[in-house]
This record gives sequence, C-alpha cells and structure tokens, in this order.
Amino acid sequence: MFSPCECVRRGGRRTMKMIRFRSSSIRSLSQEMKCTIRLLDDSEISCHIQRETKGQFLIDHVCNHYRLLEKDYFGIRYVDPEKQRHWLEPNKAICKQMKSHPPYTMCFRVKFYPHEPLKIKEELTRYLMYLQIKRDIFHGRLLCSFSDAAYLGACIVQAELGDYDSDEQLDNYVGEFKIFPKQSQKLERKIAEIHKNEIRGQSPAVAEFNLLLKAHSLETYGVDPHPCKDSTGTTTFLGFTAAGFVVFQGNKRIHLLKWSDVYKLKFEGKTFYVIGTQKEKKAMLSFHTSTPAACKHLWKCGVENQAFYKYAKSSQIKTMSSSKIFFKGSRFRYNGKVAKEVVEASSKIQRDPPEVHRTNMMQSRSSHSLNKQLIINMEPLQPLLPSPDDQEEVPSDEGIQLPKEDDVSIPVLSNSPAKEREDSSDPSIEEEEKIKEEPLTISELVYNPSSSLLPTPVNDEEIDLLFQTPSRAENEKEDTDSFEELEADENAFLVAEEEELKEAWKALRWSYDFLMGNMKVNAVVKSFSRLLLVGLGILLVVFPLLLVLLESDVDISFLHEIRQTPEFQQFHAEYYCPLRQWVACKINFVSHLLGSS
Repeated sequence: MFSPCECVRRGGRRTMKMIRFRSSSIRSLSQEMKCTIRLLDDSEISCHIQRETKGQFLIDHVCNHYRLLEKDYFGIRYVDPEKQRHWLEPNKAICKQMKSHPPYTMCFRVKFYPHEPLKIKEELTRYLMYLQIKRDIFHGRLLCSFSDAAYLGACIVQAELGDYDSDEQLDNYVGEFKIFPKQSQKLERKIAEIHKNEIRGQSPAVAEFNLLLKAHSLETYGVDPHPCKDSTGTTTFLGFTAAGFVVFQGNKRIHLLKWSDVYKLKFEGKTFYVIGTQKEKKAMLSFHTSTPAACKHLWKCGVENQAFYKYAKSSQIKTMSSSKIFFKGSRFRYNGKVAKEVVEASSKIQRDPPEVHRTNMMQSRSSHSLNKQLIINMEPLQPLLPSPDDQEEVPSDEGIQLPKEDDVSIPVLSNSPAKEREDSSDPSIEEEEKIKEEPLTISELVYNPSSSLLPTPVNDEEIDLLFQTPSRAENEKEDTDSFEELEADENAFLVAEEEELKEAWKALRWSYDFLMGNMKVNAVVKSFSRLLLVGLGILLVVFPLLLVLLESDVDISFLHEIRQTPEFQQFHAEYYCPLRQWVACKINFVSHLLGSS
C-alpha cells in the first residue's frame, strides 16, 4: 500500500488530503489480454485489450481490418463457459461480459440480415454477406427446395471457380465443393448443369449478389434458430427476421408476427413471452427454454431485432424491461443505428471501393488443424440427417462430420431413399422430366437444427432430458424393497411412517411449486393480487403521513410548509374536520349503547 499526502489550500487554511491506491490495482488496469477474432472465411486476427476496453473497440478493429463502412449489420459473438452464446455489447467492458479467462476467442458474424440487399452500397459488404449466407447453407440453417438449392450451389461454384472449363474441370468437379452438410449426386449434377449453362459469364461479384437475392426470398433467411418448447411441450424453433417474429414446428412456419404487431417481449425465468396481435385479436405466446440464460439471450435478441427493423430512428428506441412490480428484473436497450438509418448512411458513402480479397472455399474448408481448433474452442455441430446415399445405413456417431461453426444449425433436407436408389443408375430423359414435375425439396423430414455441443443441445432427445425431471414413483421404487425381510409389526410401522413422509413430501412439493411459479395460476388473479398489494403498500405509506400532518404537533420544516399551503388548509377545514366530528359522534353513540346495555 502506498499512501502519500498532499497539501491543499482552501479558504486560507491548509488541509491535508490523503491519496491512497494499490500498486496491484494499477498493474491489473494496465494488464493486456489477447483476444482472437475468427472471421467469416475462417481466418483469424488478434489484438490486445485492457480491462476497461469496451466491445466497440473489437468491432472497430475488425471493420478497420476490412476497411468496412457498412458495419452496422455485423456483430461479434462469443460462447461462455456454460456453453451459452452471447452477442458482445458495444457499450460494456469486454472483461465484464466475458465469464471465461483470457485469452478470449470470438467470432465476427452477421447480426442483422439486410431486408433489401439491393440497397447495400459496397461490394465488400455484399461479399461478407455472401460468406455468411454460405455458412448458413453449409450448416443447414437455410431451408429451400431442390431447385433453389441447385441454383444457390451453382452461384457458389461460379463465384469460387468462375466459368466452366472442360479442359480443367472433371465430371465430378462439383463434389469437391462442400456446399451442403450432405449433398447427393443428383444435386451435384443439377448444380453442374446450372453452372455450365445458365450463369456462365458472371463475375464473382455478380454471382455473389445473385445468391443474396435468392437467399433473401427464402423463409429461413436470417433465422438463427432458438430451441424451445411451446405450452403443449412440443419442440419448436424461434427466430427473428426483418419481417418479424417467426416460429417453426416440423418443417413448417406456424407463426409470423410482424414487428408492427408485436407489443412486448418479456421473460420470467425459463419462460419467454411474446405479446401481440394475431388476426386482429390480442394474443400471448409462451415458450419454455432449457435454462434461464438461454431465455435471457432469446429475449435480448428479440429486443435488438425489433428495435433494428421496426423503428425509423434510433432516438425512438426505448429501454425494455422484463421486471415485475416487486422484483428487480432485466433492463436492456439496443444501442446502434436502425435499418433505415443504415440504408441512408450507405447511400451517402463517397469513396473509391476498397479491394475485396476473396478466399477460395475449398482451401478454407480443407485446413485440418484449423478445423480441429474450431471443434475444441468453438461450437461443433453434428448434422442429424445422413446423406441420401447413406440413408439405408444406421447413422452412428463415428460417421458424423463436425462442421466448424459457432451457431445452431438447421439440417438440410434430403430426398427419399427410393428416389435416391433410382438415381444410382445412369440419368435418363424420364428422370429429368420426373425431377421437373415433382416438387422435390432438400428435405421432407422434420425441421430440426443439428445437435450442438455449444451452447445448448437442440435435438429432441437432449431437449427432453433438459426439461424432464425424474418421477417420484421411480425415486421411491428402491425404498420399498429394503423392508421385505423385517418383522410384520416393524414393517407395518415403517409403512405407516412412509405414508406420512409421502404426505409431507406432497405438501412440501406443492409449496415449492407454488413458490417457484410452476403452478398455473390465472393471470387475472395474479394481476388483481399485485394491484391489491400495491394499494396496500401505498396505503401503509400515505396513511401514517396524513396522521402526522393532521394530528401531530411535530414542527418540521417540510411539514410546516405543507400545513401552510392553501390546499392543505382547505382540505383540513372542509373535509377532515367534519369527517373527524362525524366519526367521533358515531363512536360516542356506540359507546353509549354499550354502556346502557
């Protein structure tokens, strides 16, 4: 401890001012920590930060690396030790957000997908969007039909490879590109056909832009699926897009609430609520997550997306709260530009376009050491669906490929095994006509993101394990067998005692469920009880204060000033005094009757 003294002259007097600080605190403030940021092409950049460095520094660092101006679409994502994902908040210190120890590893990703790709000004921004969409396709988050998948794949091949050259490309050249989690030979042939004939001559920038336009027209464009269970216990996946709040069940979108129809988003514990209007009627949708941290992350994502896409100006954004009346809840506000402001700022960019350094897709996917590092540090994903060629085989963990990505993914849909067996033979004219006539999709199975080791398991079995609790009957089975060899009187005594314990356990369990909010109480009763408690609280505060003002002789300055106001004097003379006299008369009358009887 170092404690120097400093003399300060104040008003002609000399006073002594003590300055105390710890040398260890200074060392902790100046200590630098390494932070590694993984970019969209799987390359990495590093920098050193201090304890008080805010998240905006890292965002600016990446944008300066790219020379990116349209940076409001992007963000930095990280995973905490509890395997929960988070978006780095720009206005908070990085060390206060990170729960792990340095060095830190994060990912640069698209946070808000542009509602109108045509209004993206610079080619560099479109290229980064293309890389994100390519990741979404590779990890199965973008559901589409067979024809759309073939077109998207052809755009990627054209952007990565250029025009088809029969002297350089082999017959199965599309198979060298890992575009989808599992891609069939039929899909590869269709991709090659479009690449050779329909999009020939397109530059990489044009092919990337066409991919953005096609992806923008799909339902799952920009959907980052959050696994939940609805009120019936069915597994659902929630997402936020430029159009609004979406809910998927199976492979169908069952809800779409436009942002203008969403009134409020809130959460309590593990339950997430969406309050809005559906078909001109007020509705409240509730969903249950596996952990409170996942529910809070879902709520914050919803608040940010609603603010970004709904409002016309960032000054209209308000601080959102998910608190109750008597309990401190979470408060959060999106700090940044909204979509309209981003488009306006893009239209005002006046500079020479920066050079775009494109990375070959096959090279970025083939680095074994980088893939291994991603699996250890970030969020490896396991596609649930086998390829059409392997659908007859029983899937095993050994044959599952672990893509390197820090996001929850949606499996790409695949054709039926019967159709695939037909495709194992040589293609014919009938087969091509059959492909054109039938509404093929990449998957006819259930819409279900792949299971993830980080942040939360999202396949049905693991979600059921998260939400299920062992039944009391199973826990009590083992207790009854241990008394079989006892005497009859002792056995009867123990059975009676066990019944009492069961009754006590039921009462304890009921009390626990009630306190934890697991019992389903009518919302009207809850609201009325809260209102009653608030009224009683206000009455308990106001009534003693009125008694002090009206009856006591306490002469405190602020009480004296209140008594001297005309309003108080009028209230005292016209209302309080007559009321006091009336109450006194009633009390005297009742006491007289009691005395006479």
